[in-house]
Amino acid sequence: MLSKPITPLWCAVLFTASIVSWPFVADAQENESDAERYSACISLSETNPSRSFDDAVAWRDLGGGDAAEHCAAVSLVALKHFRAGAERLELLAENPTDSIFRRAGLLSQAAQAWLLDQQPERAYATLTTAIQLVPEMASLYVDRSAVRADMGLYSEAVADLDFAIDLDPLSVDAYLFRASANRYLENFDDALRDLEAVLNYEPTHLDALLERGIVRRLQGDDASARKDWVWVIELGPDTSAATMARRNLEIMDVNPD
Repeated sequence: MLSKPITPLWCAVLFTASIVSWPFVADAQENESDAERYSACISLSETNPSRSFDDAVAWRDLGGGDAAEHCAAVSLVALKHFRAGAERLELLAENPTDSIFRRAGLLSQAAQAWLLDQQPERAYATLTTAIQLVPEMASLYVDRSAVRADMGLYSEAVADLDFAIDLDPLSVDAYLFRASANRYLENFDDALRDLEAVLNYEPTHLDALLERGIVRRLQGDDASARKDWVWVIELGPDTSAATMARRNLEIMDVNPD
């Protein structure tokens, strides 16, 4: 019996790329010193979130406003206080004077914190609210597809990714994640078409090469799977994709049939 390869968790990949400072970067034009303090606080949250949280709270008490609150929320997520971070992000998104795009972005971040808190239903509801605010934002459908995939709803995830690609035909993430969802559905030809779209645009995309190797292995094409995984290791030997490629090569070599 064919031993199945180890597959990446795209939900986690999505989240790690999503807690970013963009909702308040535009404030630089209004108050340069606050913008610099905000950027410094967000940067510190990546290396010392406990200190960045304390700094954000102190800044808030001095009138730092929403920028300080956002840094505090991001710091809580970095500290793995996912529920508390999600709740703060949702509160920020309730500000009716903010643009709908900023509110939708904050809701997306809150949803991904809920997902890390193992509350996918809450994450799904939050993202649906964000989509209602900005139905033309392709990234929101990509994010919701990750939640649906986490819930095992792969057909629904594909539907969200179809919307995302209709809105943004150049969304590499949408093609990659749709390929992964189709692989779970055993729609291998559809998965390969999406991966070829990614690789035609970016031939050395490590995650796409890793995913194509997984699909090829599941199709029984071990030689092509090996080529993809070896290429991943050669291109990015110290990456998480290379680590997974090595593990899959070990599995294939130990269980060749």
